[in-house]
Amino acid sequence: MAPPFYAVPPAGYGGIEAVVAQLADGLVRRGHQVTLLAAAGSRTEARLLPTFDEPQWPRLGRPEPELVHAARVAEQLAELRPDVVHDHSAIGPALARDRSVPTVVTSHGPATGEWGEYLAAAGDSMHLVAISQSQVDLTPTLPWRAVVHNSLDAAAVPWRGDKENFVVWLGRFSPDKAAHLAIDVAQQAGRRIVLAGKCSEPDEQEYFDAEVEPRLGPDAEYLGEMDAAAKYELLGRAAALVFPLQWEEPFGMVLLEAMACGTPVLSLARGAVPEVVVDGVTGFVREEPEQLVECLGMLDQIDPGACRQHVERAFSPAAMVAAYEQVYRDCLHAEAAAAPDSGDVALPDLPDGGGVPRQQAAH
Repeated sequence: MAPPFYAVPPAGYGGIEAVVAQLADGLVRRGHQVTLLAAAGSRTEARLLPTFDEPQWPRLGRPEPELVHAARVAEQLAELRPDVVHDHSAIGPALARDRSVPTVVTSHGPATGEWGEYLAAAGDSMHLVAISQSQVDLTPTLPWRAVVHNSLDAAAVPWRGDKENFVVWLGRFSPDKAAHLAIDVAQQAGRRIVLAGKCSEPDEQEYFDAEVEPRLGPDAEYLGEMDAAAKYELLGRAAALVFPLQWEEPFGMVLLEAMACGTPVLSLARGAVPEVVVDGVTGFVREEPEQLVECLGMLDQIDPGACRQHVERAFSPAAMVAAYEQVYRDCLHAEAAAAPDSGDVALPDLPDGGGVPRQQAAH
């Protein structure tokens, strides 16, 4: 179950949808029967059941699309009778309690504050997965069952070893993503910076108008939101991705995208960044934005090939799919063990999944 706002995979913005696309296709290739519930226009090797005739991105931030999406999914589940549901939507934790189907929920956003309270309220009704160890460390009391890093299919990303002199910032325009600080860092280092990303919601536009637009000029240019091809072309040409985030980033798909293009990442030791970026090998990780200014003079120390290889080795779709296969098996075993008549419960005969050890049925 994907969120209803963007197609799977997304044409531009949509990190969750990109992960769902890789996971659904990867599971099909490993012999599983997979149904994807998402907006129409999605492209998948799984069986697609659209819940809307078109992606609902114009209504992003409103509750109605997600509620209607959930209601339509509930109708489909009654007919599908799947072994397990993997819910990537914001409403997933609330629905898990009332489902008779074992439900895995991946928390793609920060698990602190009100969202953390929401996850805590759902409790053990779901099999909760984090996308980084940082996410778990920040909220250790939540009922986490596993950590599975997001992945990127590097083979679909063009690599470029020769770089131009400008740097880039990519993301959603939010104070947390700190595009304004990226401009400051680049200007202090005497580098031109190009910015691209999502600026469609009122709070994003308010931040852009107050902090970003006043900094734009000959050495700081905003290009708007880009599709995947244009994004990778821009990242590949750039000397570095400057990403001085101001929050505990749960993961950061743009970090993988930059490194897969052969472009080093300059960021801060917040959230999952130290888990994703190897300091001194695929970029530089520092404590304060001001420290990144010096790093822009050290880019010759980073091998673009090493950036790409790191993504291929540590964040491959195959690794993510295998990890989630184990999550599903653990979820089914936990549900079987908790059943009143667990002594007679047999688990579904899941495919081997390309060498992942199969769990034996419970007897």
